[in-house]
Amino acid sequence: MSTYILIHGAGTGAWCWDKIAPRLRQAGHQAIVFDLPGHGQDKTPVAEVTFDRYLQRTTEVLTAQEEPVILVGHSLAGILLSQIAELYPTKIQRLVYLTAYLLEDGETVLQAAQRDTDAQAFPHAIFDETGTAFSYPPEKLQDFFYPDCSQEDIERAKQLTVPQSIQPGGVPLHVTAERFGRIPRVYIECLQDKVISPAFQRQMSGVWPCQNVFSLETSHSPFFSAPDDLSRLLLSV
Repeated sequence: MSTYILIHGAGTGAWCWDKIAPRLRQAGHQAIVFDLPGHGQDKTPVAEVTFDRYLQRTTEVLTAQEEPVILVGHSLAGILLSQIAELYPTKIQRLVYLTAYLLEDGETVLQAAQRDTDAQAFPHAIFDETGTAFSYPPEKLQDFFYPDCSQEDIERAKQLTVPQSIQPGGVPLHVTAERFGRIPRVYIECLQDKVISPAFQRQMSGVWPCQNVFSLETSHSPFFSAPDDLSRLLLSV
């Protein structure tokens, strides 16, 4: 039996894994999901959401496990995977980046997103009056994040998505080959993604060479549009 810890991306919450966690459990594994601060059921004000708080919450979940885990991160959570792996390399069996930011040492998510000139979503982000958080209009959320998902899933996502704090995206990653670099990595690229372009996903998966690179013919949200295919890939790692 393996233990999977599934970490959601920007604006979403543990709810995005509602089709994946049960499939992993049905296959005989443990699947742990949780809300990062300010997401899902966690009511931390968005102005107080920081990368350090993300790390603290993830550390609590990770260090509570007795055996090394398979750590899965979607999108923005890629930097969280890398940083937590640097801090606790012996607690992690494998890292799985699901169309996620696999960054170079010293790089921020915002810097990476600006380099991804083929991405379509970020120019449509709407910033709040304080300039500390952003969100997307409902129609753009559908067009960019969930174009191949069912209407039921789209409507649920529209209701549950929250504004995303900018602060975590501006924190540079600090990793080393001796700690983070020694953990096996898997990248799952999504070939119809408009949020992180497929070309940029492929570029990132070569920054820190991955043990395997898998492809899904989906948008940015395969946990909704292709849960069977995504679950099979996760079970294969």
